[in-house]
Amino acid sequence: MGYVLLSILAILCLFPFLLIVSSSLTEESVIAKEGFKLFPKVFSLDAYGILFKYPEQMLRAYAVTIIVTLVGTILGLFLTAMTAYCLSRKDFKWRNTFSFYFFFTTLFSGGLVPWYLLMVNYLHLKDTILALIIPMLFNVFYILVMKSFMSNVPEAIVESAKIDGAGDFLIFIRLIIPLSKPALATIGLFLALGYWNDWYHALLFVSDEKLMPLQYYLYKMLGNMDGMRKAMMESGAVMTASIPTESLKMAMTIVASGPILIAYPFIQKYFVQGLTIGAVKG
Repeated sequence: MGYVLLSILAILCLFPFLLIVSSSLTEESVIAKEGFKLFPKVFSLDAYGILFKYPEQMLRAYAVTIIVTLVGTILGLFLTAMTAYCLSRKDFKWRNTFSFYFFFTTLFSGGLVPWYLLMVNYLHLKDTILALIIPMLFNVFYILVMKSFMSNVPEAIVESAKIDGAGDFLIFIRLIIPLSKPALATIGLFLALGYWNDWYHALLFVSDEKLMPLQYYLYKMLGNMDGMRKAMMESGAVMTASIPTESLKMAMTIVASGPILIAYPFIQKYFVQGLTIGAVKG
């Protein structure tokens, strides 16, 4: 009975995705008149035609996003894991001091203007790919989750490695990292999703089209389409229903979320383990 209910729930979860795919392949005038349908009544590829009208720009935006996601996720995982390992070590003298420092940053912020001035005037990161990577490298919540996981690693493993002459960094690389795969997969997925879906930092720090990530590229395209629709509505030159605004939004969702949906099954096992760590004791 349980498997039947879970199967039904799984099928129901597919409905929103099927609705998005169907809407992206439906003519805009049909959506305007009849709303969204589970199956396209009038098939149309106009939305995808607009998305890939300039394929070199789309591919470049994809490349920037992939590079930022890969580099940011790897660096973020490494720094998060190292920080969490230090904070989890009971023999680390400044453990409580650094823990308070990280926690304090979650309560207070310097504000947008000082942060922008720091990034642009002092670090000179405007129109550089580092402006898309550095701001999201550290997340205090991820550090605390990783610290909680690493605190459960038996102390005897670390002590035996030290008896054999291993240093802290070697212990971290050879022992702690392999034992922390579930937590690393979970935090890695969150980091990758954050980098992949990020458009805000590009809005602030990127004006060069060659450094424009996918989400910001789609955001600007949608803004241009909305502006065109409003201008045509005011002038009354053409039927605004012919402009694929709604179907374009659905097509953007497919284009933006496709790679993440493809990658998720490969780390699902570790992701589930990471979420359930600590749920059962004994």
